Amino acid sequence: QVQLVESGGGLVQPGGSLRLSCAASGRTFSSFSSYTMGWFRQAPGKEREVVAQISSGGSTIYADSVKGRFTISRDNAKNTVYLQMNSLNPEDTAVYVCGAGNRWFNYYSWGQGTQVTVSS
Repeated sequence: QVQLVESGGGLVQPGGSLRLSCAASGRTFSSFSSYTMGWFRQAPGKEREVVAQISSGGSTIYADSVKGRFTISRDNAKNTVYLQMNSLNPEDTAVYVCGAGNRWFNYYSWGQGTQVTVSS
């Protein structure tokens, strides 16, 4: 089982930027580089949605709502995945959660989440 801890959330004005981080660890943690990693978000009253994913090989896919604004990346040496978020708008307000899995859309470990609030 891999433990995931997110950080970097906060309050930002519309048009601003934030970078989220998700650090992986665990007693049975084998190789971070073998995991597919994803960022998800859940706004109040809405279902969790996938925002961005990055494969073990570095391929990425994004939700249409964030294409061109968000960038997912990973640093395997630091066991960390990032989400750079630019041009934020109030609709991006949500709890952002990272996940680890073995392929696209198949995740089995989750972090606790970090709150992102976009407001003036």
